[in-house]
Amino acid sequence: MTEEVDGGLPAFSDSEGTGVAHRVLGDTLPVLEVQLKSGQSVISQGGELSWMSPTVVMTTQTAGAGGSGFVGVLKRAVAGGTIFMSQYTASADNSTVAFATKLPGRIMPIHVDAENEYMVSRHGYLASTDGVTLNIGFQQKLGVGVFSGNGFILQRIAGAGTAWIELSGEIVTYELGAGESILVHPGHVGLFEAKVNLDIQMVKGIKNMFFGAEALFLAKLTGPGKVHLQTMTLPGLAHALQPYIPEGGNSGGAGGLGGLGNLAKSFNLG
Repeated sequence: MTEEVDGGLPAFSDSEGTGVAHRVLGDTLPVLEVQLKSGQSVISQGGELSWMSPTVVMTTQTAGAGGSGFVGVLKRAVAGGTIFMSQYTASADNSTVAFATKLPGRIMPIHVDAENEYMVSRHGYLASTDGVTLNIGFQQKLGVGVFSGNGFILQRIAGAGTAWIELSGEIVTYELGAGESILVHPGHVGLFEAKVNLDIQMVKGIKNMFFGAEALFLAKLTGPGKVHLQTMTLPGLAHALQPYIPEGGNSGGAGGLGGLGNLAKSFNLG
């Protein structure tokens, strides 16, 4: 089988030195392809698979990414993850499994160990090697109008291995020095090193129709550490599409536009 993508096909590489090679194909809506040797595995949340080799065996269970038992599964679900995790194990060398992004954006690999743990936006985790864990890292209510009242939730990525993160839009990276801070709209917080301090601040007196709230909440990130911001937010995308979505639910055919309308309304934007 010969694969082709616009602009040529990059080679698989293991830049993190974990023994699992990968490559990212495409720019606007990229896809991660992981190449596995016989017996190697990667894990993703349920429903993330795009395609795989016939020599890859998929198993789905509640355990995985450090979550097992009722409490572990509950913690993962609260963090924005799925109840079920899927494990993909190769039965032969040069087996591949692929995971595509859900929004235009970027895929970035991160090396995870005891000295390198991360906080990621609730929908940022795409896949990982066996030893990586995924748990709730931060949750704070920000008012009914913000994130549909669900609050600001981050997942903590720990353990040991490689994780692949999907961030929406472009990625803007800042290296914060000790005591250096940046104020960020919570939706633009993509990924940052766990050693970076996070504090939620309310800017009073700002009436923001986008949120439908009387105050604007900002995430204060204080170094030392690296911060990766994403330029696209899901509420922002829904808000931009709202003027083009017909009223009346499923008008527009196949329920597609109606579904987008419901998405916008779920963020109090419609």
